[in-house]
Amino acid sequence: MSTIHVPQIAELGHVGIRCHGVATQLAFYTDVLGLTLTDYDEKLAVWFLSARPDTEHHEVLLAAGRTADADAQLIQQVSFRCGSLDDVIGFLHRFREHEVRLDMVVSHGNAIGVYFYDPEGNRCEVYWQTGLEARQPFIEHIDLDTDTEELLARVRASVERFAATGFTEKSYVDWTRERNAKTAQEGK
Repeated sequence: MSTIHVPQIAELGHVGIRCHGVATQLAFYTDVLGLTLTDYDEKLAVWFLSARPDTEHHEVLLAAGRTADADAQLIQQVSFRCGSLDDVIGFLHRFREHEVRLDMVVSHGNAIGVYFYDPEGNRCEVYWQTGLEARQPFIEHIDLDTDTEELLARVRASVERFAATGFTEKSYVDWTRERNAKTAQEGK
């Protein structure tokens, strides 16, 4: 009797993003996010970027040819994991320095993240895993300018209180409803 192998995905390898202006996007992803250009083909209009070029050829591919309107919502988010909370805080400072449009700075209980938009309006996130377990969605606005130990104590206290149920601040729930209603209206 033979056993049937059930295939499993090991991890997400990369995301390809079509762009209106590849040069602007390329500058953002290399200069602001610090990704490394590993390969490109100008004839095919594709550029390959990696956060770990020694071990991963690319996690992001930028390609020319975006046909959707500039305000079209195509991607819910692209998230980049950081190795430390200091990295996330450092990115927040870099985003402010480069006047990157921010969405929110939050604790998900299991992670702390900064949500932002690339130059073409694609929503992205840099995050650090806290090592805590919390049911999702868990969205609590936080201030990364707070003392790190105090911030982590607040996150732990929130997780202790809401880990089993999840937590979403009312302001985020209201914002989501308004955004979804606006999107539905625009689609008619």
